[in-house]
Amino acid sequence: MDPNNSSPDISFEFPTFFRIYKDGRVERLKGTEVVPPSTDPETGVRSKDIVLSLESGLSARIFLPKLPDPTRKLPLLVFIHGGAFVIESPYSPLYHNHAALLTSEANVVVLSVHYRRAPEHPLPVAYEDSWEALQWAAAHSNRNGPETWLNDYVDFDRVFVGGDSAGATLTNHVVHRAGVHGLSGAKIVGMILFHPYFGNEKPNKLLEVIFPACSGLNDPRVNPGKDPKLGDIGCGRVLVFVAEEDFFRDRAWAYYEALKKSGWGGVVEIVESEGEDHVFHLFNPSCDKAVEMVKKVVSFINQD
Repeated sequence: MDPNNSSPDISFEFPTFFRIYKDGRVERLKGTEVVPPSTDPETGVRSKDIVLSLESGLSARIFLPKLPDPTRKLPLLVFIHGGAFVIESPYSPLYHNHAALLTSEANVVVLSVHYRRAPEHPLPVAYEDSWEALQWAAAHSNRNGPETWLNDYVDFDRVFVGGDSAGATLTNHVVHRAGVHGLSGAKIVGMILFHPYFGNEKPNKLLEVIFPACSGLNDPRVNPGKDPKLGDIGCGRVLVFVAEEDFFRDRAWAYYEALKKSGWGGVVEIVESEGEDHVFHLFNPSCDKAVEMVKKVVSFINQD
């Protein structure tokens, strides 16, 4: 990262991710490709795009597995994508395919949230959008919400929230918020953190740019392991994935240890993939270690 890029037109650059120009334009350098919603002819998974808030533009892509018994209610996974809070979306090939895979393998309804991204919408906008999306989904527990797939097919006593990288940071925030403030209409059973992008005591230039309201290096929104109220997390089970070669590995382990010592009464498990790097499972979902991750998620969601 070099905020003093040599180009006279660039005010900030996060290499390979995005640039901010002095005239206010934002150029994303990857994570802009999109694929349409679809029906997978092999798995029968269907997807469609929905709007959660006309006012803000908050939206999502929802995935429904093949339904041998349409009367059977299924768990809901609210999924929050990564991309440094700046790139990617539920509509990108990486996240469409990942959500569809989890839908099929775990036999869950997946709501993949399209929060408003920085830098056009500085943090904490993404935190607020993610919380609003979770509340919006839970409001369907009365079977009279705007989205029929949620009304008809979801068991709101079996809600899970998951995300990868920056999306895992957002996931932790909304599940903790549910623990502190409550979540009307739904029970969050578990939280899944894929290679979380947590902060630590080292300065982070990206966050300085996209999160000007951050209270500092120990702000619990970015460094939840330092949250004195971490034990208020709003679920009974947590699954954390880390990768051995990931720059953020040690931070996830520190979070795991902090959660165990926080007084929280739940069960936390951490799984490390040897020899792998950050979110490798998105780029190589058929490799053995990625397959094992999905199997672990399936077991975690369908555990009695």
